[in-house]
Amino acid sequence: MTGRRIGIIGAGLMGHGIAQAFAEAGHRVDVLEPDPTRRAGITDRIRRNLEELGRDTGAAGRVHACATMEEAAAEADVVIEAVPEDLDLKRRVFLAMEAVAPPHALLASNTSVIPITQIVEPLRNKSRAMGTHWWNPPHLIPLVEVVQTPDTAETAIATMIALLTAIGKTPVHVRKDVPGFIGNRLQHALWREAIALVQNGVCDAETVDAVVKASFGRRLAVLGPLENADLVGTDLTLAVHGYLLGDLDRSAEPQPLLRELVASGRLGMKTGAGFRTWTEAQTVETHSRLAAHLRRLDNPAGG
Repeated sequence: MTGRRIGIIGAGLMGHGIAQAFAEAGHRVDVLEPDPTRRAGITDRIRRNLEELGRDTGAAGRVHACATMEEAAAEADVVIEAVPEDLDLKRRVFLAMEAVAPPHALLASNTSVIPITQIVEPLRNKSRAMGTHWWNPPHLIPLVEVVQTPDTAETAIATMIALLTAIGKTPVHVRKDVPGFIGNRLQHALWREAIALVQNGVCDAETVDAVVKASFGRRLAVLGPLENADLVGTDLTLAVHGYLLGDLDRSAEPQPLLRELVASGRLGMKTGAGFRTWTEAQTVETHSRLAAHLRRLDNPAGG
C-alpha cells in the first residue's frame, strides 16, 4: 500500500485535503484543477496546512497540479472525483475518468449525498467504481465512508479499505447505496428535529446548540448512539421510544423555517445571519475554535 499514484479531480475545499492525506502517507498525488489560479496555488495551500499542523512540509512536494484528465489519471491506481454536487457534472467526470484511467484503477466519488449508483450509471465497467465520502476537513477527520453499489466488486472495496487504513483513515463499509450514506443521514435527522424545535417555538437556535454541546454532544466522540443505548439498556431505550418517537418531527420536505431563511438571504455565516446572527469576529472565532479542536484531536499528546 505504498507508492501508489492517486488522481484527484478537483482542488476545492475537499480535493486539496484528500490530496494532502495521501501525500503525507508517501503517495504521489496528481490533482486536476481546470481553474489556472486555483491550480497554481494547490501546492502552496497544502504546504501552509502542513506548517500550521507542525508536520513535514516535504509532503507537499508529492502533490502535482494538472491541467488535463490525462495528466491526472492516465497512470493512476486510484482516481477520486471531488467536484461540486451536481449529478450531471459528476457523470461527465466519471466517463472521462473511465476513458483515461488504466483498467486496474479504482474510480471513486467523494459525493456526500448523491447515490453512487446514479453517478456511475453511464460507465461500461461499474465493478471498479464506488463512493469514498470523506469528511471536511479531510486531512483531519478520520472517517471515510466506502460505499458499495450493486455492481462494485468485493475485491475493489477491500482494496480501497486497505489503502485508506494504511494512510491512517478510519474507513467504514457502506453495504447499501442510500442517499446520504450513514453519517449524513444521522446528522440531518438531528438537524431536522433541531429546526423543528425552533420553528415550533420550543426554544431558540442558541438553546438548541447549547443543549447539544453541553449534554450528549460531549459523549459522542467516545460513545456512539447504539453503544449509549446498550449502556442505558435496551429496555429503557424501548420505554423512552414508546413515549417520544410519535412526537418527533417526520417531515419529508425541508422545514418552512429553513426555506424562509434561504429566501430572505439569511444564508448563515457567509451573509452574517442564518438561524443565528454572526459578526465577522464571531465567524472568525468559530472557525478558529473548530480548527484548534480538530488539531487537538488529531494530535492529543501535543507532540
